[in-house]
Amino acid sequence: MDFPNNVKYSTDHEWVRIDGEVAYVGITDYAQEQLGDIVFVDIPTVGEHLDTGEVFGTIEVVKTISDLMLPMAGDILEQNEALESNPELVNNDPYGEGWIVKIKFDTIEDYDNLMDADAYKVVVNNQG
Repeated sequence: MDFPNNVKYSTDHEWVRIDGEVAYVGITDYAQEQLGDIVFVDIPTVGEHLDTGEVFGTIEVVKTISDLMLPMAGDILEQNEALESNPELVNNDPYGEGWIVKIKFDTIEDYDNLMDADAYKVVVNNQG
């Protein structure tokens, strides 16, 4: 399992990577492994402002649909268009080409409150 140090993690198994004034958000390697083969990603919240912990979309796998929880408050700027035709990018490259949304975050403090890789490993190990 992969735990990159260039992102921060939420207890809901999303990751955040800051790039200037925007943040990329996706699900962790652990989350995609637990879900299985992803067949559809639905992000109906583009253009909306959401608070930390709100549902910003769903991920569909063969037998279930899971909510995606926003780890930082902000405006949903765009979804990863590549996922429309290739949702398996989330499985194959969750921290790279498999990013899910880009947001304009409200405050860097939300990012600072997320877990680093070492803290997230503890969460995953306690769930496994």
